[in-house]
Amino acid sequence: MEEVLEELEDDAAEAKKAEDAEKTEDTDKDTSEKDDKTEKTEETSDEDNKKEKDGFFKKKKKDKKDEQIEDLNDRLKRQMAEFDNFRKRTEKEKTQMFDMGARTIIEKILPVVDNFERGLAAVSEDEKESAFVDGMDKVYKQLLTELDAAGVKPIEAVGKEFDPEFHNAVMQVESDEYESGVVAQELQKGYMYKDSVVRHSMVAVVQ
Repeated sequence: MEEVLEELEDDAAEAKKAEDAEKTEDTDKDTSEKDDKTEKTEETSDEDNKKEKDGFFKKKKKDKKDEQIEDLNDRLKRQMAEFDNFRKRTEKEKTQMFDMGARTIIEKILPVVDNFERGLAAVSEDEKESAFVDGMDKVYKQLLTELDAAGVKPIEAVGKEFDPEFHNAVMQVESDEYESGVVAQELQKGYMYKDSVVRHSMVAVVQ
């Protein structure tokens, strides 16, 4: 009987040892799995941090590049605008200088036109058919044609209402033909170059 009890006690001790060993193995396994999970989590976290850092620096680098591109585009636009303004200003100055030079030449030519008109007006009826007078008349008409092509136009005066922007009144006259304030006589012809007056018409106005 005692031998049977000892055997049962021995079997129970061995079963307990096996159970304890199994529990210890499970505990070690759980600990190992936790360590593996922790390690993987740390690795994942490190990778995420690295990716985040890389993404941050790449994004920052890209933003800086975009800023440089925008700055260069802005500079280019400003330089193009400045060049366009410079071109327009230069063209305007060239046009003004050309017009000033043209006005100077026209002012010097107008007295020649006046002399042609006076000389032709003084020709008698007998001399109008002569070759000399005919030649002078053709030269006079050619001169007027060239002035007209250059933009020089005579100012209309007789029969027009007096306008101080175009006419220079030097005397007043009585007239049954025209009303008061109307130009009755042109003493010296006026001319315009394009849209500006080169010489005002010298006129007599009805009082």
